[in-house]
Amino acid sequence: MSLLEVSDLRIRLHTHRGPADAVRGVGFTLERGETLGLIGESGCGKSITAMSLMGLLPESAEVTGSIRFDGHEMVGRSDAQWCQLRGNRIAMVFQEPMTALNPVHTIGRQVAEPLRLHRGLSAAQARTEAIALLDRVGIPHAAQRFEAYPHQFSGGQRQRITIAMALACGPDLLIADEPTTALDVTIQQQILDLISDLVAERNMAMILISHDLGVISQNVDRMMVMYGGMVVESGPTASVFSAMAHPYTRGLFAARPHLGGRQRLATIPGTVPELVDLPAGCPFAGRCAFTAPACHSEAPPRTLVSADAEGDHLVRCLRPEAMAPAMEGAPA
Repeated sequence: MSLLEVSDLRIRLHTHRGPADAVRGVGFTLERGETLGLIGESGCGKSITAMSLMGLLPESAEVTGSIRFDGHEMVGRSDAQWCQLRGNRIAMVFQEPMTALNPVHTIGRQVAEPLRLHRGLSAAQARTEAIALLDRVGIPHAAQRFEAYPHQFSGGQRQRITIAMALACGPDLLIADEPTTALDVTIQQQILDLISDLVAERNMAMILISHDLGVISQNVDRMMVMYGGMVVESGPTASVFSAMAHPYTRGLFAARPHLGGRQRLATIPGTVPELVDLPAGCPFAGRCAFTAPACHSEAPPRTLVSADAEGDHLVRCLRPEAMAPAMEGAPA
């Protein structure tokens, strides 16, 4: 039995323009110790997929499909039942620590809170544990700064504090949603290295959400590329990067800046459609150079690109035969 099993997950949101299908048929499994990356542009469904795994969707959201955590179905559970897991067995590192941290409470109180709530520690015990956690994530003079407030720390230190909060109860699953977006490159790598070390040290499963292919390539075993609420390509990270099979994946890769490069960056034609305007078929229809009339109306099936001991490399495309010549020149 897998730690996490997501099957045909669909999330419909109600907007002022009508219903919007924010997540459409997402499915994956995750074992303890495994790492999975979700990648795509803003609005593609990454964060709302993560929020569904935390039970943090808007009350009006309609959720169908299945989310099984450690053998228990989570879709349809009450908020009280989610609270038993949230911050305890499932934890999240948010992308903006200044909104994740409460500015009117000390950082020590915030790190100690889940320890008292979920593990029943006394105030003194929680303080000792919290100081050890802050020290482990690299906060200097943790004991002396226990009573400090979030605004008294740098951006990188605040992100380390949110990591300490997430790890307080030793979760089985850690979700990191763009954890380094607001940080400079040097601090970014330190945070990613810290998360990787802690995940390996505690044998946690991790879902890393990013829009940066470089971050995904270096930090996860498997990856899913999302667009328009749908997983358009998935598989072992090395397999996907060696043979990018979907035009959207290849477009993201081509749009990356190169060190020392002077040429104009490649762009993906068109614009990302609003969720309420997505076509019934492939969400990338119209922006893709291989678009055929059927792409606008028929849901693209999963097609096997390759299979090995690490897992299946899958792509959703109605015209894999048209993509095949382009794949021969895909970046290694």
